[in-house]
Amino acid sequence: MTNASDDVTISDVARKYLRVHFTPDVGPLRLEKLLKHFGSIDDVLAASIQGLQKVEGIGPKLARAMIESSYDDRIAREIEIAEACGVRILCGEDEAYPASLRNITDPPICLYVRGRLLRTDTIAVAIVGSRRCSHYGREQAVRFSQSLASAGFTVVSGLAYGIDGAAHRGAVRAGGRTIAVLGNGLATVYPSEHAELADEVVQHGALVSEYPMDTPPDAKNFPPRNRIIIGLSLGVIVVEAGKRSGALITARCAHDYGREVFAVPGHIDRPEFSAGVNGLIRDCSAKLVTCLDDVLDELQEVGQIMRAQAEDASSSTGGGTVIETSTATASALLSTLSAEERAIVDAVTQGRTDADAICTVTNLDISRVTSLLTSLQLKGQLRRLPGNEFALR
Repeated sequence: MTNASDDVTISDVARKYLRVHFTPDVGPLRLEKLLKHFGSIDDVLAASIQGLQKVEGIGPKLARAMIESSYDDRIAREIEIAEACGVRILCGEDEAYPASLRNITDPPICLYVRGRLLRTDTIAVAIVGSRRCSHYGREQAVRFSQSLASAGFTVVSGLAYGIDGAAHRGAVRAGGRTIAVLGNGLATVYPSEHAELADEVVQHGALVSEYPMDTPPDAKNFPPRNRIIIGLSLGVIVVEAGKRSGALITARCAHDYGREVFAVPGHIDRPEFSAGVNGLIRDCSAKLVTCLDDVLDELQEVGQIMRAQAEDASSSTGGGTVIETSTATASALLSTLSAEERAIVDAVTQGRTDADAICTVTNLDISRVTSLLTSLQLKGQLRRLPGNEFALR
């Protein structure tokens, strides 16, 4: 794990990953297979065409492209643009790369960051919803965002019009932290009308993207972008969504990644804004929430600790800000394991790599094990493998 200075645009090891990142048709899952086969990024880059073809999914054409294509000029230009824009380029081996994102099944090969990511940003909740939202929806996004930020959570969203923008503004207004995940390169801000908001986000957190610096916004980029929003978060709150809203894709992604899904009920007489989100509640695909306490209840240990710390800070400061104290608690939370979490780590160490086997060994029910597995991934103790199995980091 490399620990480069925040002033360094890119580490030496991230340069190697950037070359793979630029290779067409080599995405996170294919890179995972390459690393598993060869053992390191150095060995991947040093492999022969014949050696590369021994990896599942790597045919002659792709193997030749990986060997024969030179990206030196493009890499140099990319780093130059990133440096000019105040952007760092991280890879999974960099210490600054978010632990929660590293542990999803398809983490970005390279992550571009404008601003600063903190270790405590792992204690995060996403807020998403429709770009075209009602006044009620915007109010709820701000209300939940302010409450979460004031309690010490980082608020994650996508900087889009509507609910996303309101979520970032609420966190900024509370003086808390927020992360915006973009579906374009960080050389530009999309939408351009949110350029000033983007600057505020950078002061209170970071803009992040997996796309090269000069990548323009494109509709096909947004579904993959959503997995990063979810990967950075403990759960997601859907505030408003019509029947075809992209927020519903984000909710499905959250289920796939084992994250909590919450929904703020919408007006039943405004289906263009609320049919999708109310459908999530009706189908039991999301838990109905009306306030911060509802979210904290569902987050179990994390919610209990954050609530207790918020109450302690509020009583000692006469209702003042609790962000600094809650952030300290979040940091401590990440570095400790409960007895149940230790039992699960022991089970995985003994070769019980799926949830059912872990239940048998630990005598915990499946819902409890699922919750704890998510917690251990976020704490960087476990990583999720294809087939819904788990391994030690």
